[in-house]
Amino acid sequence: MAGGEERDIDDLPKNTANYTALTPLWFLDRAALVHPNRTSLVHGPVRFTWAETYRRCRCLASALASRSIGPGSTVAVIAPNIPAIYEAHFGVPMAGAVVNCVNIRLNAPTVAFLLDHSAAEVVMVDQEYFSLAEEALKIIADKKKGAFRPPLLVVIGDETCDPKSLQIALRKGAIEYEKFLETGDPEFAWKPPKDEWQSIALGYTSGTTSSPKGVVLHHRGAYLMALSNPLIWTMNEGAIYLWTLPMFHCNGWCFTWTLAALCATSICLRQVSAKAIYSAIAHQGVTHFCAAPVVLNSVVNAPPSDIILPLPRTVRVMTAGAAPPPSVLAAMSNIGFQITHTYGLSETYGPSTVCTWKPEWSNLPPNERSRLHARQGVRYHALEHLDVVDPKTMAPVPADGTTLGEIVMRGNAVMKGYLKNPKANQEAFENGWYHSGDLGVKHPDNYIEVKDRAKDIIISGGENISSLEVESALYLHPAVLEVSVVARADEQWGESPCAFVTPKDGVDRTNEAALAEDIMRFCREKLPAYWVPKSVFFGPLPKTATGKIKKHELRAKAKQMGPVKKSRL
Repeated sequence: MAGGEERDIDDLPKNTANYTALTPLWFLDRAALVHPNRTSLVHGPVRFTWAETYRRCRCLASALASRSIGPGSTVAVIAPNIPAIYEAHFGVPMAGAVVNCVNIRLNAPTVAFLLDHSAAEVVMVDQEYFSLAEEALKIIADKKKGAFRPPLLVVIGDETCDPKSLQIALRKGAIEYEKFLETGDPEFAWKPPKDEWQSIALGYTSGTTSSPKGVVLHHRGAYLMALSNPLIWTMNEGAIYLWTLPMFHCNGWCFTWTLAALCATSICLRQVSAKAIYSAIAHQGVTHFCAAPVVLNSVVNAPPSDIILPLPRTVRVMTAGAAPPPSVLAAMSNIGFQITHTYGLSETYGPSTVCTWKPEWSNLPPNERSRLHARQGVRYHALEHLDVVDPKTMAPVPADGTTLGEIVMRGNAVMKGYLKNPKANQEAFENGWYHSGDLGVKHPDNYIEVKDRAKDIIISGGENISSLEVESALYLHPAVLEVSVVARADEQWGESPCAFVTPKDGVDRTNEAALAEDIMRFCREKLPAYWVPKSVFFGPLPKTATGKIKKHELRAKAKQMGPVKKSRL
């Protein structure tokens, strides 16, 4: 176009001065510039500043790039919450590659599936989990025989672990992480992605009923969700964040990148316990942490010797995962924690809706406040559309708080798709929405509330029963520490609720039949008769690494028990 010719208002071109792809990697560059000497990470006696973290991440990126790891490559990380897994969230994508953080609680065959499916070219593994990675790689090698090219193994040493495991890994050919960083350039000239749609992370669903699905996330979504987090949570620059949530779970709900944006400080917690949480709050200045409801339950029911109260400051807690019982939210609030309740999935970068607190709720009776607070709420800033719809017609359900539908999402906070799984993608994105598989209602104030997973709904005599609502009632019983409710076959009604209960410490279990009857009597006072569990069993509940109860295992147990017999009057 000739110079001097005027352009239309919408016809001005992009150029390198006014456009760049969105990526959270710039947050680290800025943190090192603005607060180079502020503490970025603390892990026991190990402390890094933001300048040091930036240099270490550039070294990691450089070391990977020098070994031809870049766009199209996947780097797997098998580690608890330690500095190296945090650094991988920047160093790996700085090389152009995709970071895949693997759940450390998985067994070797499942890890083998993940490493093979993702075609991981590098495996970074904490020394404690080296044998897990080794066994998984052997499974792949045996399956593929001579066609398997083993990935580069980098073992992460940790002085809090037994040094023997590190020595074993080194003798077997792994490169020690710090030595690997030394091969990189601390001034590595990394470049942002040319396209913000480029993949930044890969994470796998639990795969409880089939093979795990690989959830692919892009730079744009990670950037937007990282900035949505502090807006949702009243999280300010310089916050001190305790890593109770695993970084391998949905990339730590994108807080790995949020903390760099805020020049905040990470307190790494290798093993989560109520005692460690109270201690970090008292002695390390913690202001924020994220946790599944099961962790909150452990905090409020911790032994007195582990509890340090009153809290020295307001500590903000974000919870998501299985819907938290109102009683747990109330108990946390009563001891001084400020709770933000969110909801989301791996496919939506972690939490993507929030039960935004309304000032008028503060004047309500405690039980009503807790009930409102337990809802899943409204969409994040980065999620453009959220609704509850009839899954057959896709018509929005009425905002009456009772009509059940499927929760669907649409927008920048939705994944690119599932890796190498076109059938699952077609199902997930049918009719132009992401289908969560969660059933819920929409209230008159447009706040949504999850009622159950579609697979967890109990159908008794043709009527739907929400296992989550039954669980909420059971949590009010003074003997109940944890509970999960699943469907059990019933000769008369088809299905009926079956409760698996972990009693609180000190509860007399010498007569479990009497305790079960007391729990059922308690439920009869609070629930419709057909919602009351017809069977109650006691013991520890099976959980995933992120604290979610493995309902599929409980359903299998209920199936083994056979149907509830028809009552004979």
